[in-house]
This record gives sequence, structure tokens and C-alpha cells, in this order.
Amino acid sequence: MPQKAGIDKPITPHKLRHTYATNLLNAGAGRVDIQALLGHESIATMQIYTHVRQERMEQGVERL
Repeated sequence: MPQKAGIDKPITPHKLRHTYATNLLNAGAGRVDIQALLGHESIATMQIYTHVRQERMEQGVERL
């Protein structure tokens, strides 16, 4: 299956889920929306799947 997607390194379902959540966040999706998409009851659980890029943090500060 990874070959069909053009993925050339080992992956797991967890890694795909993590990447999906991170990409949603980086594209501007809200944490509550990502939480709902992943089916998490707690926002704290969802946060382990996301990494906020430095650029995104800087943009948030600039908006203040």
C-alpha cells in the first residue's frame, strides 16, 4: 500500500494520523475541529498529534 501512495519509508497508521492532524493544523483548521475529526474526547489527547510550526506561532503573535 505505501508504494501505491509513493511513500518510500516505513510508516504506521499512527504516523499517518499524526501527519494528517499536523497538516490540518498547519492549514488553519481549529483544534476543536481536528479533535472532532480524530474522534478524541479530550483536546489534550488531540494535542499529542500536532506540532505547531515556528512560522505559525509567529503569525499568531503578529495578529496580537
